[in-house]
Amino acid sequence: MKKQLAQIVAALDHAERRLESIAVGTPDDRWSRRNDSERWSVAECVAHLNITSEAYVPLMRKALEEARQLPPANAEYKRVFLGWLFGSLVGPMLTIGKIRLGRVKTPPNFVPTGDMPKNVILAEFKRLQMEISRMVKEGDGLALDKVLITSPFGGKIQYDCYSALVMIPRHQERHLDQAEEVWGS
Repeated sequence: MKKQLAQIVAALDHAERRLESIAVGTPDDRWSRRNDSERWSVAECVAHLNITSEAYVPLMRKALEEARQLPPANAEYKRVFLGWLFGSLVGPMLTIGKIRLGRVKTPPNFVPTGDMPKNVILAEFKRLQMEISRMVKEGDGLALDKVLITSPFGGKIQYDCYSALVMIPRHQERHLDQAEEVWGS
């Protein structure tokens, strides 16, 4: 497998292990409860990641089908500018002291409820991780950077499939940071 894709699979695995640790460290009575009315609960952070992954899966399936019709990938994958930009914006938030930079308003259809049981939210996260990881592996050797997808967040923005695959674990790390901050764990 190309090194760039192996790094994505490793990042997805890392996010899954990190969530398992957060879940173990978060008592059930705090899982769905907000510590601050202006911030999401742990459950809402994870539910948001599930909503996001669920939105990307069909786009990536379609992109894989399109990439199978193209000549094989050459050297390293390259992200289009918008893919690089959005990949930078959705990753872990930069902080200067206690000031957090890079907050983005979540579109309404990606705002979670977090009202499902802990085991259901966790099982869904794991299922989606396996599915995305499988698609990354299927994409090995395909020209993933030559196939564009339309962002599920803003119906007109397009970037390459490889960029989307890079974004997913970066976005997960951002919200896992947020989940850890809920109760200071």
